[in-house]
Amino acid sequence: MSERIAASPATADGTTRGAADGGRRDFAFDYRYSADKAPRDLIFRFKGQGQVSLRLDATRPDGAAAEIYQAQVELGTDYQRISVEHDAQGGVIALVTSVDEFIGASLDPDNTRTTALLFAQVDSDMAEAPRALKGEYSFTLRIELLSQGARVEAPELLVSGEVSGLLGTDVSKRDIFTGAVVGIKWALIIGFLTSIITVIVGVLLGVVAAYFGGAWDWLLTRMYEFVYLLPVLPFLIVISAIYKPSIYVFILLICLLFWTGPYKPVYSMALQIKEETYVEASKALGSGKARIIFRHIIPILLPYSFAVMALSIPGVIVYEASVSLLGLGDSSIVTWGQILQAALSQGAVINKLWWWVVPPGLMIALMGMAFAFIGSAMDKILHPKLKTR
Repeated sequence: MSERIAASPATADGTTRGAADGGRRDFAFDYRYSADKAPRDLIFRFKGQGQVSLRLDATRPDGAAAEIYQAQVELGTDYQRISVEHDAQGGVIALVTSVDEFIGASLDPDNTRTTALLFAQVDSDMAEAPRALKGEYSFTLRIELLSQGARVEAPELLVSGEVSGLLGTDVSKRDIFTGAVVGIKWALIIGFLTSIITVIVGVLLGVVAAYFGGAWDWLLTRMYEFVYLLPVLPFLIVISAIYKPSIYVFILLICLLFWTGPYKPVYSMALQIKEETYVEASKALGSGKARIIFRHIIPILLPYSFAVMALSIPGVIVYEASVSLLGLGDSSIVTWGQILQAALSQGAVINKLWWWVVPPGLMIALMGMAFAFIGSAMDKILHPKLKTR
């Protein structure tokens, strides 16, 4: 289980009051530890803006107190996180050393859990068999505002227990199930926006090339051949590496490459449709070219367009995940590719953290299969001859 603790403004000596003076903000956290086993991690997180200096002090029930973390960071749009387990290892060992110098010097940072040391009684067996030191623990997060206009929002403390979410957490204790669910939203946004735009552009260009012919046909066909022969994934990787586009710019880039999918089939069908008797009759009655295109040709192509939209969504999702997997995606959103990228870069495979890798991978596969089946079913409905194959 996990626990969330809100911060209260505090002075340097730990007493609570309305606000800190000057360019410093001190926030106090009190945590009553009564379990027999230490939490998996303590995570202090907050948002803000500008350059700040961070300092985290800890006080144990036995009276031991020390600074366990210090850093200077530039705050942006994402949460700033301080993980005691991963960021304060040296500080916690220094805290133990302040109680017993010999025991502190014997601790191996690579083979001990930081939080286990923080919540254990200081004795010779605390590294191998820690005994819980129960009582009131106090933490003070001191934030110096260094730049003009710097600000911080009220921090909070997340105490991560042994059980965290349906799919576990990553090394920063972010819930993977929440990330997988949020990834559905962005997968659908990316897939539907891209497929809608590409199908609209491909259908319109295919109809224009077939109906007008001549120079239009030659120009659009040359454009189609050029874009169709471009390697999609390498092109997206190069552009993303150079310009770091946002997700919506990335969608436009995919649209520039994917409109060729419906273009050629629509072009072939439009060549046949424009020779139909009812189209000739409409011309004889004085209908304009725009009316013929939008009233007599495009409506017949719409059912096919829906099938193409459903079939193109899986490819779009896979391309976005591939680019994000290389660390070139939009880091301001949560996608399955971003989750996989974080998992690989932080050693999930080496450390056998399968719950961090398998769920987003399965979601990509299931989403792709779902729309592939929908597109295939629509194709059979719209083209009855396929049922006999």
